[in-house]
Amino acid sequence: MSHDARIETLEIKLAHLERALQELSDVLYRQQQRLDAHEARFQRLIEGVEAGDSPAGADTKFEIPPHY
Repeated sequence: MSHDARIETLEIKLAHLERALQELSDVLYRQQQRLDAHEARFQRLIEGVEAGDSPAGADTKFEIPPHY
């Protein structure tokens, strides 16, 4: 295999690796955005529980289960 052919093969492989790296970077960025959103939501839920709030539509009075 000539040097030119080897260089071309390496350039092709490098181009594919650069594309794969960019795709992985994009996926990681989207996952981080989702994680940040989930963490913010979780923090709001914790704050609501600590403040004594109940989820929307939840009945806060104690109910005896029907089998008693």
